[in-house]
Amino acid sequence: MTQTTFKPVDEQVAYLKKGAAEIIREEELRAKLARSLKTGKPLRAKLGVDPTAPDLHLGHTVVIRKLKHFQDLGHTAVFLIGDFTALVGDPTGQSETRPPLSREQVQENAKTYLAQVFKILDPAKTEVRYNSEWLDKLTSYDIVRLCGKYRVARMLEHEDFHSRLEKQQPISMHELLYPLLVAYDSVVLEADVELGASEQKFNLLMGREIQLAYGREKAVQYQLDHPEIEVEYRPEIQVALTMPILVGLDGQRKMSKSLGNYVGITETPREMFGKMMSIPDELMWSYWELLTDRTPAEIGQLRESVAKAKSHPMDVKMDLAREVIAGFHGADAAKKAAEEFQRVFRERQAPDEAPVRKLARGGAKKLTALLVELDLAPSKSEAERLIKQGGVEIDGARIDDFRRDIDLTKRGEFLLRAGKKKFLRVVVE
Repeated sequence: MTQTTFKPVDEQVAYLKKGAAEIIREEELRAKLARSLKTGKPLRAKLGVDPTAPDLHLGHTVVIRKLKHFQDLGHTAVFLIGDFTALVGDPTGQSETRPPLSREQVQENAKTYLAQVFKILDPAKTEVRYNSEWLDKLTSYDIVRLCGKYRVARMLEHEDFHSRLEKQQPISMHELLYPLLVAYDSVVLEADVELGASEQKFNLLMGREIQLAYGREKAVQYQLDHPEIEVEYRPEIQVALTMPILVGLDGQRKMSKSLGNYVGITETPREMFGKMMSIPDELMWSYWELLTDRTPAEIGQLRESVAKAKSHPMDVKMDLAREVIAGFHGADAAKKAAEEFQRVFRERQAPDEAPVRKLARGGAKKLTALLVELDLAPSKSEAERLIKQGGVEIDGARIDDFRRDIDLTKRGEFLLRAGKKKFLRVVVE
């Protein structure tokens, strides 16, 4: 087997830490990278995804991009499709037991996942696995043995379980199995690193503990089989690397299809561009960090340029939209989307020509209430109707969710259109 030549450990760690929320533990990652550098053997970086819905949005891509960073450095990217665990349902973030999916639903969703994921990962260098390969084969004895490696009290420390117990909301037994099953995935795949969103931290840490438990068991069994050999047990457990949750277009809640504040990666370049141009100016810096390969120094220079009024926030945001969209649809499609956005924006009304309305900083305000306050709609019901008909835009991006909150907590400005001819440049002071 041909050995891989890796970059120095410090250089690898700097690349992998970009945008990361937490690495547990960094010294373990450094040790693994040092051993990899010495032996030429790549690390196995695992990312598990349950195909509970057919389409991915930019929020999903944050952690997939981090898996690509391991791939870029020459390590093995293991993309695990949880076709078995999707039937159980991840309790993370759930205030109640979610209805189970059928195998047919899961299989249908899984079909579309890889086509979307391979817009980011190199298919030739990605190890794709399905956890039904081994979880379908577990016997009753195997499951009881797995359950015996973790305590109920520790399981109930899971934030979602703890919260539901306090509120006297039901927890089904199969939900307690979920973290154990995804931890067992790490045992089978011999993961050196597991990636996940910050809300998945509990599951990733359990992977460490279950790997440790099975490793100890393996060492003890080997010693029983070979009493003449002295075994020095050295646990091999995965490093847990978490990524932040991407905030959605409303600038407040995590990106979610159900909240209507998402950008789908299968949407047209035009749709993606318009949506990205609607994000609050301050939010775009986390998008630069989590959705592009720009270095922290480059992002810092962009931010400084805007702060010193050398660059307009809209121009920097357009560069961001172009860069992100190019990754999914190509540079030409991204360029055309930008040109179309500029053309439509100018034809409707140049930003400098729009009347200016100043607002004092405050909390979030419903878009319907804001339209009434700014005399762009006679009533909240009329404002809701206008939004549903696609007649409201912020900075050229159509707003479809009438429940949308507008963040007025920070200084800034945006162009608001209601109907065909009503424009206002809203300045938050």
